[in-house]
Amino acid sequence: MVAPASVKRPASRAPGLEAWLQRQWQAPDPLASVLLRPLAVLYGLLAALHRLPYATGLRRARHAPRPVIVVGNLVAGGAGKTPTVLALVRQLQALGRRPGVISRGHGRTATDVQLVSRTSAAAEVGDEPLLIHLRSKAPVAVGRDRVAAARALCDAHPEVDLLIADDGLQHHALARDLQLLVFDDRGAGNGRLLPAGPLRQQLPRVLPPRTSVLYTHGAASTALPGAIGRRRLGGLSPLPAWWAGNPADPRAWAQLAGRPVWAAAGLARPEPFFAMLEAQGLQLHRLPLPDHAGFDPLPWPADAQDVVVTEKDAVKLRAADCGATRIWVATLDFDVPTDFARQLLQQLPAPSP
Repeated sequence: MVAPASVKRPASRAPGLEAWLQRQWQAPDPLASVLLRPLAVLYGLLAALHRLPYATGLRRARHAPRPVIVVGNLVAGGAGKTPTVLALVRQLQALGRRPGVISRGHGRTATDVQLVSRTSAAAEVGDEPLLIHLRSKAPVAVGRDRVAAARALCDAHPEVDLLIADDGLQHHALARDLQLLVFDDRGAGNGRLLPAGPLRQQLPRVLPPRTSVLYTHGAASTALPGAIGRRRLGGLSPLPAWWAGNPADPRAWAQLAGRPVWAAAGLARPEPFFAMLEAQGLQLHRLPLPDHAGFDPLPWPADAQDVVVTEKDAVKLRAADCGATRIWVATLDFDVPTDFARQLLQQLPAPSP
């Protein structure tokens, strides 16, 4: 459905250009491929220059106070890193470990190190770190300097015995003990570097030491061996109940099925979310928003009765600011192999004597 003209949409960064580029990444036009290739070569040179001081020993990666597992993706756009971090934290907690999470906090207004709490503002700590803390109850720290964030977190929570770095794959200043590459159904796209393709760095032919792969859409999408996970919708929760920590109700879908509902998603790839909602029987007015959209102003019309949002967007909303509109939070669950975290732990190097 086409949204009415009165709907206020947050500004996006050249959405037409981004959509065009993403089409080239999957099915490139020959002329566009020729035009973008020099830019991809330049990107590769700049990335190599960024890695060079660490590769040659001119600079050394700094170690965090605890072992570090870096979770990241080689492709631009969301591939399921946050659901992966949440699933990994839950499995580690079930094994008796005390994981903490560090992140830069993409989109935050501050650059200093901050510890995340349930009263933190998403604009200050980032929407994904806040969501990770709310869902997992694990300690989370954000900061441009990941090592400083790790030290602050461990000082405040000495019980933490393992750190997960969210989206730190290209952050070479942080030493890592393991790294986990996350792929969705796009795989490596056309296999080219940005902007000619989706890759931030070249896809390796052989996995480097202490590197694992996780596929988030139920099937492998590259030739690299890896574990298979699957994202799925859990249930719905009214916004106040979600903030209170109440579990989502899978039966709530029936309350919205068969009647028009607005669906807003500030995701890098909102379409899969919309498709999952439609599979639950919802008739949608789609509101695709820029990734990490701030929801100021609210993007749906003032007379909207029911709006469904992602958890990543719910952290930026309060029911008191949404008038008479009922806001429903759709929880996204991620199933990974039951022994996934245990297998990762077996790859950790033995502690120094």
